Amino acid sequence: MILPDMLKTLTDNARQFQERLTEWQAAMAKGQDEAMEQARKWQTSALQQQQEVNSQIVARMEGASETMKAQWQQMQKVWEDQFAAMQKQGEEMRAKAMSAGGGSGSNAFADWSETYAAQMVAFTQKMQGEAANAIATATEARGKKK
Repeated sequence: MILPDMLKTLTDNARQFQERLTEWQAAMAKGQDEAMEQARKWQTSALQQQQEVNSQIVARMEGASETMKAQWQQMQKVWEDQFAAMQKQGEEMRAKAMSAGGGSGSNAFADWSETYAAQMVAFTQKMQGEAANAIATATEARGKKK
């Protein structure tokens, strides 16, 4: 193979690589946009569900005794305090990850963020399991009353 042919082949390969790279970047950007849209939809749905739960709680509390209301408010305060502490700890961990991982643009930080989100989802599922148990207990108690 003579030098001009080698240079032409190298040029063609570089051009093809650049075209593929552009396609890959576009596909990755589209995937990120879709993931962000899904996250926004999930957040909107979660807010709607929370509003529904809050209205159900208000409706239940209207008919409850003062003792029951006081107990519920005490539990609510404890849960809110625990959530605030978890949120603060998460922010501290995020700051450490950013400083150790080279900033928010690094893959290490992205990996950390995904892992953190997965752990929060697992924790939320545990809390949902606890709520399901509470609902089952309430249903059994109402069934025994009849």
